[in-house]
Amino acid sequence: MTSPAVHSAEASPALPASLRVERHGAVAVVRLSRAAKRNALDDATVLGLEAFFAAPPADVRAIVLDAEGDHFCAGLDLAELTERDTFEGLRHSRMWHRAFERIERGSVPVVAVLKGAVVGGGLELACAAHIRVAEATTFYALPEGQRGLFVGGGASVRVPRLIGVHRMTDMMLTGRVVDAEEGQALGLSQYLAEPGTGLDKALELATRIAGNAEITNFAVLQALPRIAEANPAEGYLLEALMAAVASGSDEAKSRMRAFLDGRAGKVGRP
Repeated sequence: MTSPAVHSAEASPALPASLRVERHGAVAVVRLSRAAKRNALDDATVLGLEAFFAAPPADVRAIVLDAEGDHFCAGLDLAELTERDTFEGLRHSRMWHRAFERIERGSVPVVAVLKGAVVGGGLELACAAHIRVAEATTFYALPEGQRGLFVGGGASVRVPRLIGVHRMTDMMLTGRVVDAEEGQALGLSQYLAEPGTGLDKALELATRIAGNAEITNFAVLQALPRIAEANPAEGYLLEALMAAVASGSDEAKSRMRAFLDGRAGKVGRP
């Protein structure tokens, strides 16, 4: 794939040096930049992610979450494992929840590029993205169970939604490591890519997503998860309301006219 022109952006005062941002047209790439620590997450990085995803640039229509080096994220930076009392531990966990909620429930679709270690907090971060592209080097683990800990960045909510409680139980109790192909089969990723090609694939997907009607992307991010969690009666009503809002937009009418006039491509086999 030939990527659109790249425009590097200096980290804003709100972002730490561990995060870098660049632009590819309507797509922003947010890159973890702690390769020497396998992109382990310290508090500054988590708070920087929260700051960016809370208020992405207004003209950004999709975001790629990438990482420098050979690993996506090896989890919590062990330097952050300072002694905390119970309430401080609670507040720390809730800070991670708040930051990753900005990604999952934000206004812009997020595609994550996974490679190497996607471990502990790294898996929690990856699961907050909407689409995950895993390179063949990717491996997943939740080692908290072997360290006398419990997950605290949202894994107990997001991971079972993807692979089921029983599989997460196995990973935590036994320390099982899941490779890229098994992770794909279980639902931890939607796409597999050869080593070194994940970013190109993610940019291809993000560029396609950025071309969608904004109201459709909003509905998929904001309404779809809530419909899936609702009881059927409420889900059907919310679906009908969202469908009416989307189809009533000027952009939807313009796109449907283009389709009916033969000016838009038809769905075909991949």
